[in-house]
Amino acid sequence: MANIAIIGLGAMGQALTARFLQQGHTVTVWNRTPGKGASLVARGAREARSAADAIAASDVTVMCVLDYSATDSIINDAAPTLSGRALINLTNGTPAQARATAELVATLDADYLDGGIMATPPMIGGEHALILYSGSKAAFDAHAETLEGLGAANYLGEDAGLASLHDLALLSGMYGLFAGFFHATALVDSEGIPASGFLTLLRNWMTAMLGELAGYAEKIDSGEHGVNVVSNLGMQTASLENILTATREQGVAADLLNPMLDLFRKRAGSGFGDEDISGVFELIRRQRGK
Repeated sequence: MANIAIIGLGAMGQALTARFLQQGHTVTVWNRTPGKGASLVARGAREARSAADAIAASDVTVMCVLDYSATDSIINDAAPTLSGRALINLTNGTPAQARATAELVATLDADYLDGGIMATPPMIGGEHALILYSGSKAAFDAHAETLEGLGAANYLGEDAGLASLHDLALLSGMYGLFAGFFHATALVDSEGIPASGFLTLLRNWMTAMLGELAGYAEKIDSGEHGVNVVSNLGMQTASLENILTATREQGVAADLLNPMLDLFRKRAGSGFGDEDISGVFELIRRQRGK
């Protein structure tokens, strides 16, 4: 059993604490706003008077606060207690913020792991919970068994920004899926068709289309998008134009798909209309060397 400090008792921090307590770990909690730890103390947690006291009482600290500004402020306040310890930061932010915090922690002679939680608070400890980690390999190896109790622990490498990068990339895919769902549902809703009734058709279609992603990934990695005689970018552009024409005719807003059509037209109009749709990726990827 581990001796763990939890810094931050929002919904996620409370879920993390509850899971650690359930597993029999010794948990010391601290939150900037007093009083949030009462129910956790009733379940066996210890409440510290300061972040520094919580860190000093524990072998490893898990932080989950509002943002990296709060993270860095707490780290600076508790700096003397961090030396020789491991800090695992599960606060949501950007790769640049994670790397900057990793540099700050390194100056304090502590090990740093950054994490991206791919789960909601109720999912913590469940079979579908996934948490991404990057940063100190030594810290991950030392605490991997404990971290697995929160959800599948996926270590991505020593660059502290990698967990955040993958976290935000996965969320990007999710929001793209949601955008397609919202637009498609708005179209059928314009004729009074319930979303729940349309969902089965949409789910089956999108599941089938997932099979295309492996081929697109290969073309993206190679930079070669080939010639598609079945459904090339020119054809896909015409299809998307029809979708947006129908969207306007049905009185539905086109905001979600207009940017995609702009990219399709730009790529096809530059002489790439015969290639696969994956060629649009070349318009949004970072140019090599930049």
